[in-house]
Amino acid sequence: MADIHSYNFQNKRALIRVDFNVPLDKETLEITDDTRIRAALPTIKHILSNGGSVVLMSHLGRPKEGPEDKFSLRHLVAHCSNLLGFDVQFVNDCISEKSFEASSGLKPGEVLILENLRFYKEETKGDADFASKLARHGDVYVNDAFGTAHRAHASTAIIADNFPQDKMFGFLLEGEIKSVDKVLNSNDKPLTAIVGGAKVSSKITIIERLIGKVDNLIVGGGMAFTFVKAQGGKVGNSLVEDDYLDTARKIMDQATQKGVNLYIPVDAIVADQFDNDAQRQEVAINEVPDGWMGLDTGSKTSEACKEILLNSKMILWNGPMGVFEMENFQQGTKDVAYAIVEATEKGAFSLIGGGDSVAAINKFGLADRVSYVSTGGGAMLEYLEGKELPGIKAIRG
Repeated sequence: MADIHSYNFQNKRALIRVDFNVPLDKETLEITDDTRIRAALPTIKHILSNGGSVVLMSHLGRPKEGPEDKFSLRHLVAHCSNLLGFDVQFVNDCISEKSFEASSGLKPGEVLILENLRFYKEETKGDADFASKLARHGDVYVNDAFGTAHRAHASTAIIADNFPQDKMFGFLLEGEIKSVDKVLNSNDKPLTAIVGGAKVSSKITIIERLIGKVDNLIVGGGMAFTFVKAQGGKVGNSLVEDDYLDTARKIMDQATQKGVNLYIPVDAIVADQFDNDAQRQEVAINEVPDGWMGLDTGSKTSEACKEILLNSKMILWNGPMGVFEMENFQQGTKDVAYAIVEATEKGAFSLIGGGDSVAAINKFGLADRVSYVSTGGGAMLEYLEGKELPGIKAIRG
């Protein structure tokens, strides 16, 4: 494994796996959020400023039967050119002779984008022959796509075998690994994790892993009602996974045994239907009236969470406190977001990860006021769960 900080890129083509799977407007096919593209710029600019050229490869969307124009990376070329300040080249294929001619003819300081990798089924199948063809585009391989690091695809894992010495992490992927490792392995206490979202079933593994590491574990979102019901509370029509009531009880027992403060919300904003304009009221979370459902946490919960967070040195936030997409049910999530910002300003290290948490921190315009916002939802979850990610293993060897 090479190191991007010290590697000599002079006159070399760097083949970079980026995650440019960005949202596009359905009508105009223009980029609506370029966060992932901007996140890759430091790596690209570093290589160019050190005398190299860059070949970018990525997937976009989920094309089913080969090429589909709405998933073409050509829709990203103009925006990338604007961000870099010069014309970026594009080739409408990734393993044709035309594409190889384009990449082999690159001069130092030039950038080429290959067409969508997932126009080929060999990409997701992790086909070795496809990976070796892709490898022809570069002298050195850089993986800077944390969002796909948990996939054993041709461009994220298999391709690294073609660069036994000349393979490395980009700045983005390096930063993601360091940030998660910092939270998981830090001796800075207290460490607080907020795990929210709809279902306990989707977060069991991460909760079980965190129970042995954190000082405080705050449960939020719809999954809180499974814990409330497991304790005998009335939850009305709130989302509950009855198959996981025993699991919730076991988690509560584990927390007690390990001296972890497991905080379950004490109040909730409930509604008579799943609608932003529904009737709503604030009630004790274990006394939800029949026919009503909990869609957000209440004011007392926000106060308790703020106190816990402001006394924390390390914070991990994965999952919202309620249905923050609806304006009338976003206050609990918003309160937690601002409390994390305040804790960060006091010196805590805060890591935000998981699609909904990232969406929330961006929605409230607070992304630049926390320590680190992860770009990889599923990848971050699997890394937190202790799984070995193929994209990372392939570089480390």
